[in-house]
Amino acid sequence: MIKREISDKILVLSKKFPVISMNGPRQSGKTTLVKALFPDKHYVNLEEPDTRLFAIQDPRAFLNQNPRGLIIDEAQRVPELFSYIQPMVDRQKMPGQFILTGSQHFLLHEKINQSLAGRVALFKLLPFSLKELFLHFNQLTPFEDYLFKGFYPPI
Repeated sequence: MIKREISDKILVLSKKFPVISMNGPRQSGKTTLVKALFPDKHYVNLEEPDTRLFAIQDPRAFLNQNPRGLIIDEAQRVPELFSYIQPMVDRQKMPGQFILTGSQHFLLHEKINQSLAGRVALFKLLPFSLKELFLHFNQLTPFEDYLFKGFYPPI
């Protein structure tokens, strides 16, 4: 995995805030990054219809499924969860309890502002930077390759 520059900041703030939110374009590496940074947390993806239905029908049980914390991918799919997360993190006061990812920033940001203000560290993950690529490969490919392939992870 290519080390992302933002990783250290995420880890530092996950020790201070109960919720970490990461958004960015699809295929920018959000899921790969949070799984690598938080391997002890249970991962759920709300793109999966049965998982999304569980979150909608029983949000408390859904959020309590792992006491060490939870990574919720595509969290904007069930915005009602944010209203349940807020009192949970206020009660438990556990840093890094929930890691939320989503590719639709406007929905995720709006709901977070309403329910989780002051409890969440917000991050935006973009595709690879030239610095990240250089540090990983110790060289850069010809500029034309970036024009055609972009900076996203390979397909």
